[in-house]
Amino acid sequence: MADTVTARPAADGRRLARRRKRRLAVLFVLPALLLLGALVVYPVLFSFGRSLFDADGDRFVGAANYAALVQDPATLKAIRNSAVWVVVAPTLLTGLGLMLAVLTEKVRWATAFKLVLFLPMAVSFLAAGIIFRLAYEQDPDRGVLNAAAAAVHDGFDDAAAYPTARAREGHGLTGSAGGPYNTADTVRPGDTLNLGFIGIAPDAVPAGAEAAAAGAGGGADAITGVVHLDFAPGGAGTPGRVDAGEKGLPGMTVEAVRDGRVAATATSAEDGSFRLTGLADGAYTVRLPAANFEAPYQGVNWLGPALVTPAIIGAYLWVWTGFSMVLIGAGLAAIPRDALEAARMDGATEGQIFRKITVPLLAPVLTVVFVTLVINVMKVFDLVWIIAPGPVQEEANVLATRMWMVSFGGGNDQGLGSALSMVLLLLVVPAMIFNVRRFRRSGA
Repeated sequence: MADTVTARPAADGRRLARRRKRRLAVLFVLPALLLLGALVVYPVLFSFGRSLFDADGDRFVGAANYAALVQDPATLKAIRNSAVWVVVAPTLLTGLGLMLAVLTEKVRWATAFKLVLFLPMAVSFLAAGIIFRLAYEQDPDRGVLNAAAAAVHDGFDDAAAYPTARAREGHGLTGSAGGPYNTADTVRPGDTLNLGFIGIAPDAVPAGAEAAAAGAGGGADAITGVVHLDFAPGGAGTPGRVDAGEKGLPGMTVEAVRDGRVAATATSAEDGSFRLTGLADGAYTVRLPAANFEAPYQGVNWLGPALVTPAIIGAYLWVWTGFSMVLIGAGLAAIPRDALEAARMDGATEGQIFRKITVPLLAPVLTVVFVTLVINVMKVFDLVWIIAPGPVQEEANVLATRMWMVSFGGGNDQGLGSALSMVLLLLVVPAMIFNVRRFRRSGA
């Protein structure tokens, strides 16, 4: 009986201790719960409720906003772009991260290499967007990518000599800006031509150009002439004539054409003179081909409708490759080395070891990295909003940017915007649940 009486106060004491611990736990967790409720639960519930009302929030419309989503071409385009992002970006990042993590194991300065690749993670998406917006500029003088593309292109294909040149009207040449230009009247062997051009800035004339020299007669089988800048310093001189101080235009291709075929070709010398030889007697048209006047190569239109989404994904890869590499590298470091050494001793090649041992053992890490990137990609906003120019913004839109534009960026329809936010949440939640379960299993 005494034991029973003694045990009861002890049990009561344990119950009181457990209650105190629960109260203390609730006390510590309560701020986090309040914060979670204020920043997550309440906005989700409010957005869901708001999605059931019209743009002004006055009239209940039920599921009408959700029905409108599948009928709006711009929203469907945003869903398509989001699908492209989800498929392409995480796949490329996981593959790049795996490749770089494996390669850095073979590099002497692996830590420094990883640090350099991880540095973009310290850059905000705003700064990264500005960097790549400048890098993707169409003008090669401003955009570094097109500057490189133009340099490579011009290395294989010479740029046109005089892209801005145009012939003086009424002085022997016909044609429009950009060429080709033809002599207004036919010429015969022995004739001499004076082909004057304007629209060329003085600093665009080649440094080796000499004073223009009016050509002499070409003989019985040749047509001669001069191609020159028909503008003397200070505006002196007579249009259509070679005056003192006027420069020849070297490197200009000149052709003699008869019956639609090129009979002779010449290139103007440093003083602009040319000589078309080997011509039979008859009437010819002298032509300056359009190749002389083609606009310089401007590179790739990275931010045009066709390439804007891949271009933005490229910027995203630059930011997140280091993250993927570091996580996969950590998983790679945990692989038992004895398994790899045993495979090498059995005669397996490095490729076989990678495919049949390294990748299977890294599968849990690769899955977590991939799903984490999928979640992040679904919410991408900053890069798309900053990099895509206004005229192609709709071509680059994803769900997050579309939600912003519908709600605040001119659409002012927060009912439809709230419906978009709920769709985005429903797409993200399964990936989040999958990741949480993976973490719990790995923790167990």
